[in-house]
Amino acid sequence: MTAHVFLLGLENSTGLTAGVAAGALALGAVAGYVLRGVLAGRTISQAKEEAKAIRDRAEVEAKSAVDRVRLEAEKEALALKTKADQEIGKAWDEHREAEKRLAKREDLFDRKEEALTQKEQVLSKQLAQATEREARLKQKDEEADRLIEEQKQALQRVSGMTRDEAKEVLLSRVGEEVRHEAAKLTRDITEEAERQAKGRAQEITLMAIQRYASEHTSESTVRSVAIPNDEMKGRIIGREGRNIRAIEKATGVDIIVDDTPGVIVVSCFDKIRQAVAVESLERLIADGRMHPARIEEVVERVRGEINEKVLKAGKDAVLEVNLRGLHPKIVEAMGKLHYRTSYAQNVLRHSIEVAYLCQIIADQLGLDGTIARRCGFLHDIGKAMDHEMEGGHPKIGMDFARQFGEKEPVLNAIGGHHADIPSTSFYTPIVMAADAVSSARPGARRESMEKYVQRLNDLQDIAMGFRGVTEAYAIQAGREVRVMVDAAKVDDNEAYLIAHQIAKRVSDEMTFPGEIKVTVLRETRAIELAR
Repeated sequence: MTAHVFLLGLENSTGLTAGVAAGALALGAVAGYVLRGVLAGRTISQAKEEAKAIRDRAEVEAKSAVDRVRLEAEKEALALKTKADQEIGKAWDEHREAEKRLAKREDLFDRKEEALTQKEQVLSKQLAQATEREARLKQKDEEADRLIEEQKQALQRVSGMTRDEAKEVLLSRVGEEVRHEAAKLTRDITEEAERQAKGRAQEITLMAIQRYASEHTSESTVRSVAIPNDEMKGRIIGREGRNIRAIEKATGVDIIVDDTPGVIVVSCFDKIRQAVAVESLERLIADGRMHPARIEEVVERVRGEINEKVLKAGKDAVLEVNLRGLHPKIVEAMGKLHYRTSYAQNVLRHSIEVAYLCQIIADQLGLDGTIARRCGFLHDIGKAMDHEMEGGHPKIGMDFARQFGEKEPVLNAIGGHHADIPSTSFYTPIVMAADAVSSARPGARRESMEKYVQRLNDLQDIAMGFRGVTEAYAIQAGREVRVMVDAAKVDDNEAYLIAHQIAKRVSDEMTFPGEIKVTVLRETRAIELAR
């Protein structure tokens, strides 16, 4: 390496000769060889010493590493052994607990098996006893049948009755006993229900009446028209009856002109047409002009005004009860009720009152007051058209309301407020109660003398139709019927049953506002004369 450096230095020198360069090269080669040999000897010796030192250090480090690895392995093995010992101990503990539970369960099963064995023995013994008892009972039944048959034959011989006759007597007695038991049970159940419901019902009803205390005036649709003199009768009739025929044809009513001074009578089932006829006649009489053309003109004008009044009455009623979503045809039909009366009670005012009573009652019962108010308001809508269709006003009104979008429970309340159809919601009974309250208010309704007398007679006839009834009297303007029964034929329980049956028959067969009280009186008198 030194020679190469040296030669490189010579090559970079200037002014040297080629010979000097060759000699120097040979000398450098010899010197380099000698120097390399010396250096090589030193290097090998040093390398051996270093290798020995490295080997010694490696042996020491290897021995230390082996010791460390051995220590770590021993520690790890010790930890694994400790962990394994713990798991084995835990497993043994669980195994011992499981053995204890199994031992307890086995003891329990043994006790149960022993108990079952004892029960089986008891049941077997009872079965044997039952079989023996069944055999004895069968034998006794056969003996009883034989004795009964002998007694039947003996009774037939003694009484002179056949078997069928005796059976009829027996069934009659049994029926009588059952009837008495049924009467007693009916009485107990009804009294219990009345005790529970009467207080609450009275409280709600009285509160509803107090909260809605409207004015009541008995109305009567105008049926007669006053005339100034008898000459006006002739003008109303007209030449050869032209005027009166024109009035009847234009209005659809019957005009009755008789000998009654100062009055002519307008007769018609349709109260709207009757109102048109009465108003038209009053205007014609006041105007004094009476001929067919004038009659038709006045009637058309009055009919338009009445129709406007009908719509206004319907809209005002809807606003008063605060209802929304009613079809215009329903509003118009409700307006027609302004001209309809029932026992002199205006039906539209009655419907408004029922609507508010229904809301108050429904609110107290936790129901929807708006739905109840709608049901009460529309319940008599069928009366606006019942003179034009066949059937009762509940069915007519229900069909009409369904046609114009009303849903349940309004339809059921309309159709069922007189119990014509079963109630499907709580609102129908509420409407029935409110309807009865409104109709039964003092002064709300009145009826003709003929209908009043007929109702009294019907009440008495119904009561007299029951077995054991001796007398019956309708009192308090037909609000109560008192029934006297024969104490020898009717006991206390049967008297209660008779009252219940009379009330049910009156409800089914008669039409009346409010309610009718049925009182059955049973009296036993012991009379003796002292001489």
